Amino acid sequence: MYRRFFLHSLIAASVLLPAIAVAQDKKTLTVYTYESFVSEWGPGPKVKAAFEETCSCTVNFVAVADGVALLNRLKLEGPGSKADVVVGLDTNLIAEAKQTGLFEASGVDPSAAKVPGDFKDDVFVPYDYGHFAVVYDTQTLKNPPRSLKELVEGDPSQKIAIQDPRTSTPGLGLLLWVKSVYGDKAPEAWAKLKDRVLTVTPGWSESYGLFTKGEVPMVLSYTTSPAYHMISEKTDRYQAASFEEGHYIQIEVAGILKNAPQKDLAKQFLAFMLTTGFQDAIPENNWMMPVAATSAPLPDAFSKLVQPTKTFLMDPEVVAKNRKAWIDEWLTAMSVK
Repeated sequence: MYRRFFLHSLIAASVLLPAIAVAQDKKTLTVYTYESFVSEWGPGPKVKAAFEETCSCTVNFVAVADGVALLNRLKLEGPGSKADVVVGLDTNLIAEAKQTGLFEASGVDPSAAKVPGDFKDDVFVPYDYGHFAVVYDTQTLKNPPRSLKELVEGDPSQKIAIQDPRTSTPGLGLLLWVKSVYGDKAPEAWAKLKDRVLTVTPGWSESYGLFTKGEVPMVLSYTTSPAYHMISEKTDRYQAASFEEGHYIQIEVAGILKNAPQKDLAKQFLAFMLTTGFQDAIPENNWMMPVAATSAPLPDAFSKLVQPTKTFLMDPEVVAKNRKAWIDEWLTAMSVK
């Protein structure tokens, strides 16, 4: 009896030990990103599942509010950061990100991603893009602004929710959009627009939530935002205003840290981002435009979106050089503490 028990124990151990060893050998890829990316409706869960099928690893997402907050966290952590990959910076932040000395070349062919303006970089890999836009509620706003000038000089009773350029990539995008159109006259434009701003939120999610709750008729978002409502909610109620001057573009990027604990996995993940396993999750989960092929054509709703007549995109080095001064201009004009 005892002999039989002992033999059974040995057999059980011989089965369990390899399983334990495999579990212990399974590596974890740590990905820093922003909150909406990893939400249950965002692309994160699908991306995690698809990559884990290929890597024999576990993907651990660590999220902060927005892309600017992401860069700020990396600066605070420095070379001791536990991140392998950072997903969610954009081209307006990459020069400043490179200045930290925390990133290294991606090893991904820059020509593999296609974006308006043909942006290419050897460190940061684009994974989606979208143009910023004023999204409005057609049930409460019958005559939306048709230009940045109309937004700035329009009826102060028709409010808009915007995001803070110190903490939000859309907020920084609006700052650069205004600067691109108004140049040295940007402070005067902000002073006029101030009367139309209901609130300035730290990130996109807060302001868009106010908008969909009906607390404000306009919000700074993307030309792609109406696709969500058309596809998921079956409504044309929310639309983006087409601005005659053109629209500023956001190109979101990912990069690998020099001190990545799992560097081989990180490089594998960056290459994976330009495959259908990642790109398929972008249009209907991140509600942005893919930069590489998807396994199926985009839904018809994407063909109904505003197509900007002109795309604004500042050189990343210019943004890095002037970002602080332009934010100070904004703070002064808006009287934001």
